[in-house]
Amino acid sequence: MFAEFAFPIFEKSINDYHKFDDVYHPIDNPYVKGSIEHLLYAKNWVDTVQWHYEDIIRDPQIDPVAALDLKRKIDASNQVRTDMVEYIDSYFLDKYKNVKVKDNARINTESPAWAIDRLSILALKIYHMNEEATRENASAEHRAKCQEKLNVLLEQKKDMFVSISQLIEDIENGDKFMKVYKQMKMYNDEDLNPVLYQNK
Repeated sequence: MFAEFAFPIFEKSINDYHKFDDVYHPIDNPYVKGSIEHLLYAKNWVDTVQWHYEDIIRDPQIDPVAALDLKRKIDASNQVRTDMVEYIDSYFLDKYKNVKVKDNARINTESPAWAIDRLSILALKIYHMNEEATRENASAEHRAKCQEKLNVLLEQKKDMFVSISQLIEDIENGDKFMKVYKQMKMYNDEDLNPVLYQNK
């Protein structure tokens, strides 16, 4: 059950980040380098920092120069996030490389790692919605509305556990096959973004 295995690692990353609640605080990954646990923790840490970048940049009083710097950090973070998803897919590709794919096997709309990426973001939504549902200085109405949303997120978590498990089980059994496309992000590429290559 890979999703059930990954989710507590995501929660640990989120809780560790919030001990400092500082986007510039360095990661202190507790897992063995090269392990899938290390990769999952690092992946969620990137997601968590980016979550807070997105909060900061929405400050209506933010200095425009600081906002531009932060936008570039978000772009860089997005690239790292994409790269890490591809590393996780490499783990699955290697793990199931010897599976005999059935003749009638189907392909999925997303790879296992992109489903895990959504689970990582869901862990962040649950953490922050729970904060709002229990925030003492918020109104009772606000807390109640956030609790309703939290209940939906928790239901989604259960559904994602099931759907990710089913996807991986189908791959293990040869009923589905993985075909991973490298994400070709163009906006960071000096050869593909016209704004960048016109200023070379």
